[in-house]
Amino acid sequence: MFETHLFARSTAHHAVLYWDKPAAAGAQAEYTVYLNNEPVGTATRTHYTLSGLEPQTEYRVDVVFDNQPVGACMLRTGAEKQRINVTEAPYWVKGDGVTKNTAALQRAIDACGPGDAVYLPAGTYLTGALRLHSDMELYLDEGAVLQGTAEIVDYQPRIPSRFEGIEQRCYSSLLNLGKMDHADGYNCVNVVIRGKGTIASGGKALADKIVADERERLKDYLAEHADLVASCDSEDTIPGRVRPRLINISNSQNVWISGLTLRDGASWNVHMIYSDNIVTDHCVFQSQGVWNGDGWDPDSSTNCTLFGCDFQTGDDAVAIKSGKNPEGNVIARPSAHIYVFDCHSTFGHGICIGSEMSGGVEDVQIWDCDLTNAFSGIEIKATAKRGGYVRGVTVRDCKAPRVMIHGVPYNDDGEAADTVPVLEHFTFAGLTLTGRALNSRQEWKDVAPVELVGFEGPDHALRDVNFDGLTITAKAPRLPLQSCCDVTLRGLTCLPPQEE
Repeated sequence: MFETHLFARSTAHHAVLYWDKPAAAGAQAEYTVYLNNEPVGTATRTHYTLSGLEPQTEYRVDVVFDNQPVGACMLRTGAEKQRINVTEAPYWVKGDGVTKNTAALQRAIDACGPGDAVYLPAGTYLTGALRLHSDMELYLDEGAVLQGTAEIVDYQPRIPSRFEGIEQRCYSSLLNLGKMDHADGYNCVNVVIRGKGTIASGGKALADKIVADERERLKDYLAEHADLVASCDSEDTIPGRVRPRLINISNSQNVWISGLTLRDGASWNVHMIYSDNIVTDHCVFQSQGVWNGDGWDPDSSTNCTLFGCDFQTGDDAVAIKSGKNPEGNVIARPSAHIYVFDCHSTFGHGICIGSEMSGGVEDVQIWDCDLTNAFSGIEIKATAKRGGYVRGVTVRDCKAPRVMIHGVPYNDDGEAADTVPVLEHFTFAGLTLTGRALNSRQEWKDVAPVELVGFEGPDHALRDVNFDGLTITAKAPRLPLQSCCDVTLRGLTCLPPQEE
């Protein structure tokens, strides 16, 4: 029986391998990849792409680090898929960037069977919301842009969804997988979305239209609940919660998103809710200027893996969530077994857990990420009302402005849980923290490289936080600690700030 530390996603001719980082591997490591017992390449990160494989063929793959096995697996490539070229009969989709192709694209998607792939050649394909189904593939070739409109009517009907921890009916996303139901199992499985093209939506223009329209629709409700509105971050908070995502993945299992540019959702870009085994690799996320423009958001989901991706986002690059009080406490579906590695942020907030974490978050592993050009860096956040827990988070060999585990005052509407959140068991090893954060105006701000603030009261402290091999390059390092216990700091190195 082979070890299970090596994983693979494959097509007919290529496979993407990824593996857990060995405990002995530091920031600089080299791995050797073997195919059928022959070395075929080396990697300096914990993933590798094999190409030129034969269809429907079984291969043995081994990965070795420092003459020790990391893992092994047998992979079998798939069969050649029949392309459904959307520009040909009977669909005749136009890639002119002007013609709206929603109905024709949906027909092609509906016709796609397990042995098919919906194929978009180079061109710009204007569309509204599309609905994918089990056992299908969507492939965008280089130069292909699946472009969502900026018109509200193209994202109807509203569908069951969850935004900022609250279940409600939101506008349909550009791509929709599964039907959300926290009491149900997986109703959409085995979906591949890949290629070299771009999936884009209406971005800020669409978001602004929806917020204005929803504010008008809710004007009596908002006027009657002025105290609730005042407790929110802004007057746009409540009407903004119905905005669609770019890709909505609900009650889905075994979804692979690879190689694409994902751009300008009207809110979050990839959002998986009550889902399992979602893999995203080698993608570029772009949403700068979009309010709540998160990149990749596992929400009460399990076994989600992200690697080899670049982020330029209007909010968090990654935000791990599990619902908001009191609803999230009752549903109580945690996000667990989340793995993020070899990702790079050029703009945005960085990697975050919370603040909607009322259903719990555990076993989050992050390594080999460069978040130097981010605002928050690595942040674990909650409010005292949330309840729930965050525990078992490990971050290794990353660069970031700072590490924060703390309470926050925003997004704090809703009834309080019976207890405050439990925040415990965190490990940070081999980190470089600059103490300099990049804000939304592209200005650098000096910040504390470490901030640990638990909740006040008996047994409410943040606890069991371990730093090992921490390098700080801040001008005047500060490590504010409050309401926390069992904090360990080993191997601290303070260096002068690097020259710009």
